[in-house]
Amino acid sequence: MLRHIVFFSARNREDVERLYEGLLLLTQIPHGRVEIGRNLGIDTLSAPVDFVVYGAFADEAELARYKAHPTPPPHSGRARH
Repeated sequence: MLRHIVFFSARNREDVERLYEGLLLLTQIPHGRVEIGRNLGIDTLSAPVDFVVYGAFADEAELARYKAHPTPPPHSGRARH
């Protein structure tokens, strides 16, 4: 089992919801299991992070298929990751 974790932050506060909507598209890719988590801002150390993308994959081949899927990048200039 592989875990793939990526942190995303919107470049501009007005892009937070659009970024979230784009990240949700990743959950529709049919390889592995992907979840999108919102930072609740409870921990001050995590303040710069808006979202966490957590993926679980059976092996490297499944992760490669997920990454190769034609779903467009959700951030398209709206995020730092």
